[in-house]
Amino acid sequence: MRAAALLVLALLAPGAALAQTQAQGFDVAVTVDDLPVHGDLPPGMTRPSIARSHIETFKAHGVNEAFGFVNSAKATDAQSNAVLDAWRAAGHPLGNHTASHLNLEKADTLEAWIADLEAGEPALAERMKGQDWRYLRFPNLTAGTRPERHQGAAAYLAAHGYKVAHVSLSFSDWSYSDAYARCQTKGDQAAIRTMEGQYLRGVDEELAHMQAVSQAVYGRMIPQVLLTHIGGWSAHMLPQVLDRLDAAGARYVTLEKAQRDPAYAQAQAIPGGGGIMERTARARGIALPAAAPAVERVDPKMLCR
Repeated sequence: MRAAALLVLALLAPGAALAQTQAQGFDVAVTVDDLPVHGDLPPGMTRPSIARSHIETFKAHGVNEAFGFVNSAKATDAQSNAVLDAWRAAGHPLGNHTASHLNLEKADTLEAWIADLEAGEPALAERMKGQDWRYLRFPNLTAGTRPERHQGAAAYLAAHGYKVAHVSLSFSDWSYSDAYARCQTKGDQAAIRTMEGQYLRGVDEELAHMQAVSQAVYGRMIPQVLLTHIGGWSAHMLPQVLDRLDAAGARYVTLEKAQRDPAYAQAQAIPGGGGIMERTARARGIALPAAAPAVERVDPKMLCR
């Protein structure tokens, strides 16, 4: 029976799965990585204007908390610091993404990674007085593939009161960031329209796939944690992304509330990288539903070169 159910989920058309999600509804916490600087800067935008665009879009869609994760080493001038200040002025919290976006696996040593994590703390403590800023988003979502790295990082975080901000839903906005800046610089509106259409199709496909994966792994719809980034492309597309989330039945909640679900505690002990649903499926040997059939796509990295 379980195999048959998985087959049905795998064969669901994206529209049917999305309709099922909409009927059921689901909680989603919004998180934003790489504050204050992500990707190349498109012409006509500034770092503060990108932050304002995000903040205004969140307000328009009833997102009362968008947890921002900070690489403090990138807060090197007045504009980048203004991003962090604006985020806090809007009531959104900040957490640690390490000072320099250091990947746990690529760090020379565990101690070097911990030092980079600690270097990111003063900017958070200053802006989050009286509030809990001890949330970590692992750079590149890498929680350590080697046992000594994973276990060593986990032990340090537990001893210092950190909670890991996991991810279950992402639309890979980061892969479009630099291409959007290049195409805006060249004035290539046809390329931008190509990216917009492809990206929104990917959002629809991922929302349907997310529903199927959650059912396959947990037998239910778990609260989601959405990952996006503070770049020009993200600011440009975020209104339409949230329109689609609204239509799919999203209820916007805090990160703390979403991660109360047992699925997040279970994922804590699983090494590796990526989203928690896929990591949990690998650890349990669960075959995941197939994604939407592949169609010809344009690699954004190749556009407007």
